[in-house]
Amino acid sequence: MTSRPLSKVDQWLLGVDKALRAIVPHSNPSTRPLPVSDDTIPELSITESRHVAGLMRINHTGEVCAQGLYHGQAFAAKDDGVREAMHQSALEEIDHLVWCETRLDELGSHASLLTPLWYGMSFGLGAVAGAISNEFSLGFVAETEAQVSEHLQDHIGKLPTQDVRSREILAQMDIEELHHRELALQSGGAALSPPVRVTMRWLANGMKVAAYHV
Repeated sequence: MTSRPLSKVDQWLLGVDKALRAIVPHSNPSTRPLPVSDDTIPELSITESRHVAGLMRINHTGEVCAQGLYHGQAFAAKDDGVREAMHQSALEEIDHLVWCETRLDELGSHASLLTPLWYGMSFGLGAVAGAISNEFSLGFVAETEAQVSEHLQDHIGKLPTQDVRSREILAQMDIEELHHRELALQSGGAALSPPVRVTMRWLANGMKVAAYHV
């Protein structure tokens, strides 16, 4: 029995559902448990907890942005194969979103209050990249994942020594982000020009400063 193709209205509603799930905390089920070696919650001082929460809020924001980018690129993709690859990458990164939310809950904190803004901006950037060309779109993914990996490794080094839990979560996320980068390059992603890479890094740094505090 074959399923009927989705109508334009169905596709629009599905897109809205995906956007809301990226924006609204605790609206996604995780397909995998936290990538931690045990369930011990590390003891942190108030200052340490606030610092770790700021870092995890940045990483959660990064995952919201990833959802926006992938959704935007899938929306504007010129090739069905690329569109499906964007959808699949977004699904795989939902676990990262849930892991960050879980750790923020444990720290008694919350996701960035600017989450809808981060998603909307990222969707727009992804749609522009997807409209330019498949090669540029995939290259944009590869560069995004490379920069995300840099942020994750930087944050791992800034965690309190005893916070093994956060460190293990971020380490697993880093492994998977780099895997997505390799897939994008293998699928034909083109290297981006230096001005584009610098602009992406400038935007990401601004997001990090805002998300750490708000």
